[in-house]
Amino acid sequence: MVRAVVGANWGDEGKGKITDMLAENSDIIVRFQGGSNAGHTIVNDYGKFALHILPSGIFYGHTTSIIGNGVAFSVPAFFNEINELVERGVPKPKVLISNRAQIVMPYHILFDECEEERLGKKSFGSTKSGIAPFYSDKYSKVGFQVSELFDEGRLREHVKSVCEQKDIILQHMYHKEPINQEELINTLFEYRDMVEPYVCDTAAFLRDAIREGKTILLEGQLGTLKDPDFGIYPMVTSSSTLAAYGAIGAGIPPYEIKDIIAVVKAYSSAVGAGEFVSELHGKEADELRNRGGDGGEFGATTGRPRRVGWLDTVASRYGAHMQSATQVALTVLDVLGYLEEIPVCTAYEIDGEITKDFPVTARLAKAKPVFTVLPGWKCDIRGIQKYEDLPENCRKYIEFVEKEIGVRITMVSNGPGRSDIIYR
Repeated sequence: MVRAVVGANWGDEGKGKITDMLAENSDIIVRFQGGSNAGHTIVNDYGKFALHILPSGIFYGHTTSIIGNGVAFSVPAFFNEINELVERGVPKPKVLISNRAQIVMPYHILFDECEEERLGKKSFGSTKSGIAPFYSDKYSKVGFQVSELFDEGRLREHVKSVCEQKDIILQHMYHKEPINQEELINTLFEYRDMVEPYVCDTAAFLRDAIREGKTILLEGQLGTLKDPDFGIYPMVTSSSTLAAYGAIGAGIPPYEIKDIIAVVKAYSSAVGAGEFVSELHGKEADELRNRGGDGGEFGATTGRPRRVGWLDTVASRYGAHMQSATQVALTVLDVLGYLEEIPVCTAYEIDGEITKDFPVTARLAKAKPVFTVLPGWKCDIRGIQKYEDLPENCRKYIEFVEKEIGVRITMVSNGPGRSDIIYR
């Protein structure tokens, strides 16, 4: 059986915790897209971790973790994370890297930094991890697959060809020094030696695993609203964040994905630029941000303060629909326990008209939130294990959100820990 855990919103929904939790009963966990430009925060018996490129099920000894072909694979980030885990007492995980995954090159990070600097106030809020230049090269057909590291002649020829193009842009557009080709080649040889024990045909591995009846968990990065097709374009990421892409990014048949868990936050948050209809500002935002998550709403990769707002069910319903969600996990519900009343954005007003349909970006920029205000429950719900033990107003909030989204909420997270979960 193949399941997917994906985000319904802007990312930062708490997918890492849900993946970590479901991985206990999984054999294989696959990261299928994105790179080290976002983080999944995990709290378990080993401590608190921010994973960026490793799958969130990495903490179980019985699992195999896979870096899929759809991932923007940063070799240094990968090994830094593994070393940090081992240094903190986590058993060295079993990881496989797709031989078709492409490599984040050192110059991708340089180009990312240069472009954000050039754009200034019009920048995309990039994490400067090289992701946009990486995917640009991938689809321009000048990227480097992991398999190329093991063919020196082809590698040298490829580096020479790419640098001829990149140097023109570096020197004449960004006024930077050209790429040192020999230094780059030596770096790639180092990468080759580092990754060699991990590289294989992961699509074939997964094909055999499916035939053997193994349980496979696909883990996505970010959320629907950061998808380049269906998100708040152009303030999106550079790879598809949808569960449907899991089949491509992992190399499995699409009909094998039987269960899709869309993760929805009990309030909204986002890192980076882009439209955010229910966003809060000032003291109200500061209080929610500081109470949020585990230690506050700050990006797991960047440390930047996340933008926060009330739950947007227009965006969440759209996000769950585009993910083809079979169920929803509602996270960080415990954070809202301080509120007397809880506004929920249930519609948009655009040019004087009320709509519950999520629009394209140009119309989204004109949208004003229409709120429904629900009573709060004014108590701490951490530690509660049974749904019926939640305060009445808390249950009413969950059921209201479920009705608005139109997908069954099967899990409610009421704390950062692996066991802080209520099943419905």
